Amino acid sequence: MSISLLPLPYAETALEPAISATTLQTHHGKHHKAYVDKTNAAIEGGELAGKNLEDIVAAAEAKGDATGDWGLFNNAAQVWNHGFYWHSLSPEAQSPQGELAAAIDASFGSFDALKTELATQGTAHFASGWVWLVAKDGKVAVEQTHDAATFNSLGATPLLVIDLWEHAYYIDYKNLRPDYLKQVIDDHLNWAFAGENLSRGAVWAYPA
Repeated sequence: MSISLLPLPYAETALEPAISATTLQTHHGKHHKAYVDKTNAAIEGGELAGKNLEDIVAAAEAKGDATGDWGLFNNAAQVWNHGFYWHSLSPEAQSPQGELAAAIDASFGSFDALKTELATQGTAHFASGWVWLVAKDGKVAVEQTHDAATFNSLGATPLLVIDLWEHAYYIDYKNLRPDYLKQVIDDHLNWAFAGENLSRGAVWAYPA
């Protein structure tokens, strides 16, 4: 069984004008697909063929730590990160509810303060990476990872993520990452998905 290109959970036009259909066609149909294709090519006929993506990511990270060969990890982790990112976005503006809303208030003081923290860390992050909302030690927190680093690097349960790689926003915003972050954070984060991940208390599984 090979790893599949996860379909977008909404139409390519669903996030416009914040994220254009052209960006999604390129980001999902070219970048994400390339990571999937390279992952499948790397595992074909080997001991990881038929494994789920989370196991492949973990095995590739261990191999990279041991040998310095990060090729499989970079591609497999990017497959997972992008799948999680698509689900972290919503066509309609939402706000946190229930357990998640209470956890945000307890950790940040308010929902607005959390949005400010996401924007601040996302803007300040140097070069490529990701900014995450996570559940950790009984609280929710904002964390950053560089390049392809994924959930295994967090020591926490990821609730949602925002892609900070230039290919996520450059077609629409050029070098203005803060403008992209504002649009996504204000109007297109999937707080229902984040709430489900908090209630589950386990890492989201990339669909087979």
